[in-house]
Amino acid sequence: MAALTGKQYKCSTDEAYDTCSQGTTSVQVLIGDHPRPPVLSLQASGVAAEATTKLTEFAPEALELAHVNPRGQIVDWLKQQSGKTSAQTTFGDWNVEFSTESDSEAPGAILTLTDKLCKVNCGAE
Repeated sequence: MAALTGKQYKCSTDEAYDTCSQGTTSVQVLIGDHPRPPVLSLQASGVAAEATTKLTEFAPEALELAHVNPRGQIVDWLKQQSGKTSAQTTFGDWNVEFSTESDSEAPGAILTLTDKLCKVNCGAE
């Protein structure tokens, strides 16, 4: 989270996640004593198509700051999801899921990465 704070993101903590936001984009990281975060969620708010574009632009830096690899493959895959409402795949040790929300109070696009190697306390309660 220190890397995001250093890039002028505003960070806060709730019961389960550290959240850092800047404008219409945010990063949520599951809190815990894991060797690496078991869940990382990138979000961009707005109309689905615009939010997907924002998310695609935001993802390279956010994944780099969060030390996620293979980020290049993840970003390339995310670019291919334009116009879709959901998709999922796997890269390295990460399950990757993309989705858009349009019928909610907080419309937008979400990219969620879940560590396949995590065995204990791998999700929010």
